Amino acid sequence: MSIETEKYILDAVTLTDAQQKMRRRRNIAIALILAALPIMFFASTIIRLGANVADRTF
Repeated sequence: MSIETEKYILDAVTLTDAQQKMRRRRNIAIALILAALPIMFFASTIIRLGANVADRTF
């Protein structure tokens, strides 16, 4: 038994230079936001716990 494979021709979209620059800027903005979120969560956690961790009265 032989397996026949068909070749599919894909219609690729070609972006203009302006569209490629816009896509790159958008990707950079998304990356910065995704990097900033964990830093903000960490900082807010440290700020909220800061006083409580330092004050250990038993």
